[in-house]
Amino acid sequence: MKLRDFALGIMTGVAAAIIVKEVSERAVPYKSSESILETIKADFRKLSPIDGSWIYMKVENFTNGFTDIPVYRGGISRIQDGEMETYEFAADARTGAIVDLQLVP
Repeated sequence: MKLRDFALGIMTGVAAAIIVKEVSERAVPYKSSESILETIKADFRKLSPIDGSWIYMKVENFTNGFTDIPVYRGGISRIQDGEMETYEFAADARTGAIVDLQLVP
């Protein structure tokens, strides 16, 4: 096998991998709801232990007044100063960033 053929094979493989990656990101542009929930739980655990959590696995639109953002909705509950606190959130389905967080009374 010639070096030129070997290099051509490697370049073809790299190009194919890049194309497959781009196509798969377009087909499924959202992160998984489970990975987003795990990230949010990790952030909350830095402040205090978590008592429970949930997330809807269906993407819905969230309007912030300027634009519509595809989000997952969910919640976290924890005990803070002896009392149960429940937070509901909306997390960007593409990045996982929290776009809305509310303390539920």
